[in-house]
Amino acid sequence: MLITFLRTIFLYIIVLIVMRLMGKREIGQLQPFELAISIMIADLASTPMADPGIPIINGIIPILALLVMHLIISMINIKSIKARAILCGQPTILIYRGRIDEKMLKKERFTVNELEERLRGNNIFNVGDVEYAILETSGQITVIEKPEKRVVTLEDLKIKGDYEGIPYDLVVDGKVMYENLKKLDKDYNWLKKQVAKFGIEPNEALLVTIDGNGKFFCQEKSLK
Repeated sequence: MLITFLRTIFLYIIVLIVMRLMGKREIGQLQPFELAISIMIADLASTPMADPGIPIINGIIPILALLVMHLIISMINIKSIKARAILCGQPTILIYRGRIDEKMLKKERFTVNELEERLRGNNIFNVGDVEYAILETSGQITVIEKPEKRVVTLEDLKIKGDYEGIPYDLVVDGKVMYENLKKLDKDYNWLKKQVAKFGIEPNEALLVTIDGNGKFFCQEKSLK
């Protein structure tokens, strides 16, 4: 039993490393060849886990082979547009200039109800508000609303917005993010003074952040 436990942990670490090397895509954004490789890796890893009689190397070698295949296909995908079209397919326009393209729906085996469901996932509750709906190769749907339905931006109103920058985590679960302090050219003493304004110490904070305008967010840990 101990051997099975250790084999499982080792294979999990191998699979985790391989998946990290494959990139940061979410499952819903995987291309078909990436999804196929991910499923095969899971299957190959589970066999030696369940059967101690199978040498663990029999699971590791095929997993590494699939990683090599993934890297090769990814490089081909980057270099060749034709190969990209074959491996990943091409985006399909399901709604064109406000009209649902029934031929494309049938081609992609999409029902009208599924299309409406996907639109609701994009916060679009009326098909009549859509100018274009594009089915991406990852299976996600990109929606472009009709001009009169789009959210008004500051640019539309000819108003110049203030620079916001990006927020930085300064404390996470009581641990000081010294690397972020360094990026801001600040030190622990400065952080301590800022957090003291909220009546706590840095190690007592659940989260402390600062945005591009110097605005702080600070929340104390409820469990000490």
